[in-house]
Amino acid sequence: MQDLPDPASELDAALIAAHAARDLRALASLYTAAADRFETVGEHDAACFMLTQAYVFALDAGADQATDLHARLVAYGRED
Repeated sequence: MQDLPDPASELDAALIAAHAARDLRALASLYTAAADRFETVGEHDAACFMLTQAYVFALDAGADQATDLHARLVAYGRED
């Protein structure tokens, strides 16, 4: 039986590659995906850390998702 790919390892690899390429839009999306995973398991502090990273990269990239990321941080009381 073949082992299934580990989604967390795939996300880590994609983050490393995006950092190496300095792909700000990809970094914003990947950190958002990481935040979503932490939210799913109730790890809100880790999710907020990832949301903050996603927000910074989205701002740097001029990406539209910055507004939504900011709203999520506000909802957690991490930004006002």
